[in-house]
Amino acid sequence: MNVTVTPGGPWDRVEFEAQLRAKGAGYHIHHPFNVKMTNGQLSDDQVRGWVANRFYYQIKIPQKDGAIIGNCDDRETRRKWVLRILDHDGWEDNAGGMEAWTALGEAVGIPRPDLWSLKHVVPGVRFAVDAYLNFARQSPWQEAVCSSLTEMFAPKIHKDRLSNWPQHYPWIDTAGLQYFRSRISLAERDVEHGLQVTLDHFTTRVQQDRALDILQFKLDVLWSMLDAIDKAYPDMPRSHL
Repeated sequence: MNVTVTPGGPWDRVEFEAQLRAKGAGYHIHHPFNVKMTNGQLSDDQVRGWVANRFYYQIKIPQKDGAIIGNCDDRETRRKWVLRILDHDGWEDNAGGMEAWTALGEAVGIPRPDLWSLKHVVPGVRFAVDAYLNFARQSPWQEAVCSSLTEMFAPKIHKDRLSNWPQHYPWIDTAGLQYFRSRISLAERDVEHGLQVTLDHFTTRVQQDRALDILQFKLDVLWSMLDAIDKAYPDMPRSHL
């Protein structure tokens, strides 16, 4: 006998936002590799491996945001969303987030050509990031916007790095940490808009459950990236870079 399970009624905006924010329990801030990073337990090579691999995610962010704009038929959303591309690609005298990450790479000892060559990016990271980019390209733009809401949890992870890295990794020039400084306020701005779109669009319980699944998918992407990095750069000292 088949039983159809009927979901409950929709949450109001306050409860729906609370459900979304509760997903932070699965954010990669809790991944064992990131915990070791925060506690100063990574080797120099592990830090460099993380920076080199995370760069692949950084360079795909403008492409992801371009896909959202390309699928979006709402002018006001496009006008706001395009700022995200400029934040990473830069404009005029603002070098942008990718250059800030390049400075981080140089601060940890990765020459610019090595970083931009992507030769240190491991297959698991490529697979996870490409899956996220393909999701943004193929999904309704509102769903791709929802997937960006992992930014709700990002300011804490950036603040942790700014607080702990100078103490635990004094060999890293603190000027290279500018990316983390810049992203705190930008993430807060982006979350406000992304939440508005999500709360406005996902109004039935079925849609809200879908939104939670989408956010979980993005959390899984970030977690999988650290799984791959952790495997490629184990605790035993290695010299990949």
